[in-house]
Amino acid sequence: QVQLVESGGGLVQPGESLSLSCEASGSIFTIHAMGWYRQAPGKQRELVAGNRIGGSTNYADSVKGRFTISRDNAKNTVYLQMNSLKPEDTAVYYCHADVRCSGSVCERYWGQGTQVTVSA
Repeated sequence: QVQLVESGGGLVQPGESLSLSCEASGSIFTIHAMGWYRQAPGKQRELVAGNRIGGSTNYADSVKGRFTISRDNAKNTVYLQMNSLKPEDTAVYYCHADVRCSGSVCERYWGQGTQVTVSA
């Protein structure tokens, strides 16, 4: 019902920047939250940044001050601007969208993931 298409991943050197995009499409009435998780091989998927309806945001401590999440509601798109990238940022990045929430329970949809590699 909801599809998420991600783009913007790639290979960069430490200190450089990347911008990720994730556009939601399908039967969407209200997206209550969109955000980004990442997962490195053999590791648990972890929250990177989230953006809720109304504008509140959350960031992992490891990316605060370097990453910025933003939304274009007209385009149903969430962005992740990643600056000052470090090798430890290397992971597959997944976007998500939470829709049709009832209280704190929502339907969560995931993108396919996009690889970000930071290496000299």
